[in-house]
Amino acid sequence: MKYLTAMHTDIGTRKKTNQDSIIVLEAQTGMGNILFASVCDGMGGLAKGEVASAAMVRAFESWFENDLPSLVQKMQEGTFEAENLWEQWASLIDRTSRSIESYGREIHIALGTTAVAVLICGEDYYTLNVGDSRVYLLADRIYQLTKDQTYVQRELDAGRMTYEQSLTDPQRSVLLQCIGASKVVHPVFSCGKTAAGHEFMLCCDGFRHVIAPEEFYQAFYPPYMTGEGVMKQRIVDMIRLNMERREDDNISAILVKLVKES
Repeated sequence: MKYLTAMHTDIGTRKKTNQDSIIVLEAQTGMGNILFASVCDGMGGLAKGEVASAAMVRAFESWFENDLPSLVQKMQEGTFEAENLWEQWASLIDRTSRSIESYGREIHIALGTTAVAVLICGEDYYTLNVGDSRVYLLADRIYQLTKDQTYVQRELDAGRMTYEQSLTDPQRSVLLQCIGASKVVHPVFSCGKTAAGHEFMLCCDGFRHVIAPEEFYQAFYPPYMTGEGVMKQRIVDMIRLNMERREDDNISAILVKLVKES
């Protein structure tokens, strides 16, 4: 499998710093190309959120270079199980959260970050989520692969709030947990199958607050995403639309399209 990728991040219209960090990594293996992507959103109301998100991205990069090869070896041997990956990711999140929290104590500042990530290996994908950034799969329609860990999502699940109310609730950005600011962090993992022609979109909450999933599907309609230039321009266009609709948070997204190797 080959991958077309595009990403963009913008400070937005109100904030003085961009607290988002994004990364895309790719490696050639005996099983073909493997791709990892992540969006980390430093906590908007907490000082130095950009430090927390950058720390998480650096931790993912170190994991990709130093720990992923052992999992790839298991895949090639046929002994790999998803739990092997979950254990590595859970340990990574725990170590990084403790490190961020310790740094915050030293400088007497609270800081934290969300994290969503996807690892694509052939026709298999694996996701990680902490917070309210999201991973979507665009295929015959758009699928949200992650669930927000927020106050409003909890209220929606409990039937105490309608979807319409959740869109404007003043607590819509209140997180139930985040890396660095929660004593204990419980990442949520998932896995599934994908195929050539599918796309993955990763984004922070600022990218999707004022744009409906159906609009994203129209903008990133897989058959029309024929090259990385087109993909990048569409992301930029959607960021501009966010700002036109008065989204005032940082705005970041990654788009990955799977393509059959010729």
